[in-house]
Amino acid sequence: MTRLRRVIVLLAMVFAALAVPARAADRAVVLDVDGAIGPAIADYVVRELHAAKPGEIGVVVLRMNTPGGLDTSMRQIISAILASPVPVITYVAPSGARAASAGTYIAYASAIAAMAPGTNIGAATPVQIGGNPLAPSGGSEQKQSQQQGQNKGDDSADTETRKIVNDAVAYIRSLAAVNGRNADWAADAVRSAVSLPAADALSLHVIDVIADDIPDLLRKIDGRTVTVAGKPLQLATAGLDAVTVPPDWRTELLALVTNPNVAFILLLIGIYGLILEFFNPGAVAPGLVGAISLVVALYALALLPINYAGAALVLIGIALMVAETHIGAFGAIGVGGIAAFVIGALMMFPSQVPGFALSNAVVTATAIGSAAVLLLVLAVLLRSRKKPVVTGSEALIGAEGEALSWQDGEGRVRVKGEIWRARADAPLATGTPVKVLSRDGLVLRVESV
Repeated sequence: MTRLRRVIVLLAMVFAALAVPARAADRAVVLDVDGAIGPAIADYVVRELHAAKPGEIGVVVLRMNTPGGLDTSMRQIISAILASPVPVITYVAPSGARAASAGTYIAYASAIAAMAPGTNIGAATPVQIGGNPLAPSGGSEQKQSQQQGQNKGDDSADTETRKIVNDAVAYIRSLAAVNGRNADWAADAVRSAVSLPAADALSLHVIDVIADDIPDLLRKIDGRTVTVAGKPLQLATAGLDAVTVPPDWRTELLALVTNPNVAFILLLIGIYGLILEFFNPGAVAPGLVGAISLVVALYALALLPINYAGAALVLIGIALMVAETHIGAFGAIGVGGIAAFVIGALMMFPSQVPGFALSNAVVTATAIGSAAVLLLVLAVLLRSRKKPVVTGSEALIGAEGEALSWQDGEGRVRVKGEIWRARADAPLATGTPVKVLSRDGLVLRVESV
């Protein structure tokens, strides 16, 4: 019996040793979400959250200053936050920053939502790609309902608007329920695009804490119990070292490529490069640069919200300008091409999406550049038409040479280094300068100069 007791005690000691918790996390990772939320920021945040390990990292802080962004990128970030085993804190900072639109949803999805003094949160109404901003409910919907009898198309658009708004409301209410935040205000932020400063957000239980900086934030949330991956967890953040992890080269490259202005310019370089290679086979460089630029541009456009009617107009405009250089319609087709190009470029990227609108300066510069190239090509073509023909049978008319031999009304002459059979109305002596009047097959009609 004593021996059995010893075995039980030994096993208890082994299990107790195995049950000793891993060493406490020693740092808080800070990720800067600065600017419009798009594919680059989503990739950056999602990768860092997947790499965060509970035994090494206490919390991940998203230091946020954003006007909003793309719905797809926002949902990728929120999915990663909800699945993360490490608590995620959204901290709207520094003073003057905001968490608008998509930033509000991300704050509601986080275990802790915090703000610095002088910041604001809200205006979470979604926008419809390629259309107008979605109308809020209440008075705006009443005004729209008065117009429904006038136009059936308005009724269809209003129905689509309500569907998207209601979906957004349900989504942000579900996020509010996860972390016990003010769901009614969140619904108003979607429907009416309301916004709150930090103090009001705290009093309405939209956020959990106001902090001056990251160390102050970590002190104030120490000991709080939050929900992480569906389970309650008590935070121990007072002694954590804040370590900022900046975006790496991959994020910077993706941010550059998915910039609408860069993507648009790469698209033009790709198209013009392939056109130049097509009309000048063997040049290699234009085709190579064009192919690479076009592939990168198509990759970027697949990640960005674009209006396909605008993209089609851009391509039609380029096709018309190229056709002008070959048809020569005295500029009529070219002017139409430039107009289609400008209209398509303005339509291609919806201006309602924060941070993903095409710059008017880029549209103007590319339109002027395309028009300049068109005018240059037309000028070269007009100049070439005025030059005398230098090849073919027409090039021999008017050319001068000399008679080599002559007998019985015909003989041989040298014209442009070649010896031809020739006829003339009068005999020609050897060495007589001659001028070509016409050509009949392989026989030239000449006269003495």
